[in-house]
Amino acid sequence: MADKLTSKRITAVRDSQRGFWNFLTHADSAKRRKQPGALDFSLGNPHEMPPKGYVETLKKWTEPRHPRWFNYVTNDPGAQAAVAAALRAWRGIPFEPADIAMTTGAFGAIAAALHALVDPGQEVIFSLPPWFNYESMIVAVGGVPVKVRVDPASFDLDLGAIAAAITPRTRMVIVNTPNNPTGKIYPPETLQGLADLLTRASAEHGRPIYILSDEPYSRLVFDAKPLHSPTAYYPNTLLAYSYGKTLLTPGERIGYLALAPSMPGREVVRESITLAQIVCGFAFPNAILQYAIGDLETLSIDLDHLQRKRDRLLEGLRAAGYDVHRPEGTFFLLPKSPIEDDRRFCELLAEDDVFVLPGSICEIPGYFRIAFTATDEMIERALPKFAATMARVTNRPGAARPG
Repeated sequence: MADKLTSKRITAVRDSQRGFWNFLTHADSAKRRKQPGALDFSLGNPHEMPPKGYVETLKKWTEPRHPRWFNYVTNDPGAQAAVAAALRAWRGIPFEPADIAMTTGAFGAIAAALHALVDPGQEVIFSLPPWFNYESMIVAVGGVPVKVRVDPASFDLDLGAIAAAITPRTRMVIVNTPNNPTGKIYPPETLQGLADLLTRASAEHGRPIYILSDEPYSRLVFDAKPLHSPTAYYPNTLLAYSYGKTLLTPGERIGYLALAPSMPGREVVRESITLAQIVCGFAFPNAILQYAIGDLETLSIDLDHLQRKRDRLLEGLRAAGYDVHRPEGTFFLLPKSPIEDDRRFCELLAEDDVFVLPGSICEIPGYFRIAFTATDEMIERALPKFAATMARVTNRPGAARPG
């Protein structure tokens, strides 16, 4: 019936999203996650109040300065200048205000890049495990998703697999660093190697292959580890960023798409991105958020506290027998499921009101993802339940469910 009532494109999007959509809306746990006392670690939603100064900043910029304050706004020049200045100071790369497109979060930045640069039938390569919306967004523009796996031991990009996946139809490679869900930051040698192979492939096929560098977690980096961006290695790179992660306010949709200042022909790409945002339903952030961006740039959630939560979960999970690596960034852990069926294991956790995301939804079966945007109190209540569920499936002592 859906094939008769909706477009083939949306039917294909629905099919690519079915696993995540069912988890999010239709599973029994979707209702139970919202109940009082539920320990919801499934998505990166806030469980604490926003950073100090956030609400005051929005109130400040809501007050109109002139009669045109609430006019249509595409890319506010003040917002573009503030972002470019912050990027220059942060990355040491001479980004220009004109090369900044203000978007509705990184989600909107990715959509604008795909609509502007990818034609039907062209291929977009991304690595597994991915953010679970890449495939559907590629399908939505008529593109062809091409999936390659990361190195299973290090979670680093598999450059050999990417090189083997490139064809004359390849238009773009998506790189997500720090990676959701692995927390991996790709090192300079990997990014330089990727740049070298894409430079060769672009020359061979007679048109640029772009990198879309998805970096919404690039300020959420632990242990003072440096963040390396493809924009420093490859001219044909677009950088997608979201303030919803750094501020942990995902419902307030603002981010940007920045063109590497060394990109050839970027004036044409700028215009194409703006047109893509217009035909996508005027997909620009609302005026108030754009006016406020200079002030919002100075705010952040407490990174030290976030790192302490990561470390507490690592300590408790490893003590309970879980195999879990230490993420270098993001606010996710990716433990191995102690049983092969990760969905079943997540169901067992849900019986104790602990809700996590099965790895199979992120195309990494045998794992599950924990979002540690939770409160300290939630973490302390959850750790005995994680331990008890592990004991139940491994027949360890102490397998009784905690009260």
